[in-house]
Amino acid sequence: MTHNQHSAGPASEKSARERAQHTPDGHTPDGAAADGGGQQDLSPADIQAVIDRILAKEEAAKAKGAARGADPATRNALGDGKALAISDLVTEHGDYDGDQQDLAERRALRRVAGLSTELEDVTEVEYRQLRLERVVLAGLWSEGTLEDAENSLRELSALAETAGSEVLDGVVQRRQKPDAGTFLGSGKALELRDIVAATGADTVVVDSELSPSQRRGLEDIVKVKVIDRTALILDIFAQHAKSREGKAQVELAQLEYLLPRLRGWGESMSRQAGGRVGAAGGGIGSRGPGETKIELDRRRIRTRMAKLRREIAGMKPARETKRANRKRNEIPSVAIAGYTNAGKSSLLNRLTDAGVLVQNALFATLDPTVRKAETPDGLPYTLADTVGFVRSLPTQLVEAFRSTLEEVADADLILHVVDASHPDPEGQIAAVRQVLNDVDARKVPEIIVLNKADAADPFVLERLRQREPRHVIVSARTGLGIDELKEAISDAIPRPDVVLTLLVPYSRGDILSRLHTSSAEIRSLEHVEAGTRVDAVVREEFAAELAPFVVHD
Repeated sequence: MTHNQHSAGPASEKSARERAQHTPDGHTPDGAAADGGGQQDLSPADIQAVIDRILAKEEAAKAKGAARGADPATRNALGDGKALAISDLVTEHGDYDGDQQDLAERRALRRVAGLSTELEDVTEVEYRQLRLERVVLAGLWSEGTLEDAENSLRELSALAETAGSEVLDGVVQRRQKPDAGTFLGSGKALELRDIVAATGADTVVVDSELSPSQRRGLEDIVKVKVIDRTALILDIFAQHAKSREGKAQVELAQLEYLLPRLRGWGESMSRQAGGRVGAAGGGIGSRGPGETKIELDRRRIRTRMAKLRREIAGMKPARETKRANRKRNEIPSVAIAGYTNAGKSSLLNRLTDAGVLVQNALFATLDPTVRKAETPDGLPYTLADTVGFVRSLPTQLVEAFRSTLEEVADADLILHVVDASHPDPEGQIAAVRQVLNDVDARKVPEIIVLNKADAADPFVLERLRQREPRHVIVSARTGLGIDELKEAISDAIPRPDVVLTLLVPYSRGDILSRLHTSSAEIRSLEHVEAGTRVDAVVREEFAAELAPFVVHD
């Protein structure tokens, strides 16, 4: 069983004629009555009537979606109401997102569709933009439902668009397990070759991780470049990494992915051993094939990976020092985690006015951002925005970004942001929790933040509320539920819990100063003749230092 998904505009007349054989409700179209053991052929007028009826229903559905999506946040890029991985937002930013200068810089040289690289005038060289890479998607439906397979392919389409490509077509094959030689079956691989030739694509993106032999075998059939899901995600990370640490982590992940996939080329295979001049060459023990080119490349990659690991390890103490300072000052830490494009950066901007980059794309922000925030009653805490997650996140990235993900594992609270308008929010929650489990962060208290509530289906919200008892429904774009979220954070973060009555001499102003930090909450304060009388709730560690000043009434 095979299934093709076309992602490049409205259906053609041919596909409409194919669909005309069965109406959307599963019944035979008008005029196609069964006669004996077969089905009567439709007349051209009947076929055209069915085509017009189907197209009219599609136009009505689109018009209904546009009416429901008068609010820009409710429309999506594909127009079918299913794939919300990248939303078609007219207003991408809110009042809390700042100037977004980083986003303007990122879009300064962006790829555009339909632009030729041939220049008619030499003066155009200063203003030309890069042409979008034209890709065809391919995936397997081996488990779950067809809807799950289609959602996975739509997510791959969103990843490809984020990487800077134009998705022309997509194909899904029903198969129990991948083919060992070409990932797809021989017949489907030949069909994919025909699709590539017909659409003029220059790349095939496979919705899985390919072994080196599968990639080579599929390339030999389709005759164009083949990349897998892992390579696509690594390419997005390479484009969006800005900090020195982020670039080093991405390069390390890319090299780990590349090492087992190097190819040797026949014309540059041998490097003859040597080192001495003369007729004897290198002498005894030095004659032979020597070091091949591929071996030399592998050695250089391993050397580079070792250097990158040392650099990343050298950056770790600075982050640990900052984390130790926060712990020493007993400032609670809250980490924002979640699926990519769920609205984590928008939520950080809404809570702290951080002004970090916000873009309607997958993995738009990679570098962690830590900002100070306060509860409604004035208790300070830190908010850390982390890298987004995705289904089947490459293990190379998890290992390379492990030092960054430690911010999540060491947090006192995790705000798990979920895109409630996505067609499969439960799948997103499961994928994020899998990564959190990989970095030993599942024991950290968690609040599910159901974001994009203004664009979500109320029935989906109710279903998620029943599944996740500890939740808050918000919209980072409109501000809905932000006050409730702040209250939930205030109730969940660690607070002072030891009640004391103190009499602090006027000569110990340092003690009084510490009582005004996050180590304590002052309930009442009174200046008396012997000093300052304070009723406070303090942390257990601080309570031992205050023992000499405790008043026992």
